[in-house]
Amino acid sequence: MPTRSLFPTIIYDHKLPRAKARRLNADLLSDIYILKKIDREGRDWSKKNYVGGYTSYSSITDLHLRHSPFMELKTLIDKEVKAYLSSLELDLQKRKLVMTTCWVNVMPKLVHHSLHLHPFSCLSGTYYVHVPEGSGNLKFEDPRMGLFMAAPPRKQNPKKTNPYSVKIQPQAGQLIMWESWLRHEVTANRGTGQRVSVSFNYEWL
Repeated sequence: MPTRSLFPTIIYDHKLPRAKARRLNADLLSDIYILKKIDREGRDWSKKNYVGGYTSYSSITDLHLRHSPFMELKTLIDKEVKAYLSSLELDLQKRKLVMTTCWVNVMPKLVHHSLHLHPFSCLSGTYYVHVPEGSGNLKFEDPRMGLFMAAPPRKQNPKKTNPYSVKIQPQAGQLIMWESWLRHEVTANRGTGQRVSVSFNYEWL
């Protein structure tokens, strides 16, 4: 068939070795639950903007500079960012990509995170610390969605290159990164346990 695919959207998907992830996740969970208890500002913001859950997005976003488990996680992510850059073929022009923000998310049953993007950043991502069964997907939207004109819908089961959105069911120890302009959301937690993750941004500095 004389067709070609243009302008791919490249997602980075990496799983830490099981033993390393288990140890790191235990340390992260311990710090995250302590943080949730002491971060009154974050809890107050979450009541209005992250209903039913908790995030330090508005209160403490430099965790990679504060606590050793997050520092260790940053070191691991930095290594994977280099690999991701190779696939994206970005020319940093003697500048660097630097992790500038790092925060936590705790999502109990029925909590979701609506469609959004991360302005002013270059790369964004999430590392999954605790993912009970049924606790929701990470969903990416086709970045051309607002440009489709007079087009019929896709078939029910299109090829992997053709859907309007893609869902990823993450697992504990999984790291997913994307370019910050890509809109995404977290579907509702339909399980009974709390889904816990660490999100971050890298800026071109």
